[in-house]
Amino acid sequence: MRAQERPEDQDHRVVYQPWGSFDSIEEGKRFKVKRITVKPGARLSVEMRHHRAEHWIVVSGTARVTKGDETILLTENELIYMGVGEIHALENPGVIPLDIVEVQTGSYLGENDVVRFEDIYGRNES
Repeated sequence: MRAQERPEDQDHRVVYQPWGSFDSIEEGKRFKVKRITVKPGARLSVEMRHHRAEHWIVVSGTARVTKGDETILLTENELIYMGVGEIHALENPGVIPLDIVEVQTGSYLGENDVVRFEDIYGRNES
């Protein structure tokens, strides 16, 4: 792969995080599809994105979603939309892994397009 200068040499499809993992399934010019798995009791940072919106569909488990000042519980086959610039967070309050499909849309889909307001894993705001 390195000799062919393929991106898989540096960028792996499954990325592990302290809260679980994500698998980048498909990507196009203005969209990306991921499968996100959140460990029981884990949560992602309170954050916002400048250039992308996110659609989350719960495949299995229970999601506690913070969207602005509102907290919502979602279960299997339910979904929610996070607009560009909207402050949000995702948490698994259950005892089984939370699996969601995330569809991102926007002009820039890189992972460095994040402003973290709160993060229990000590990652710096960017």
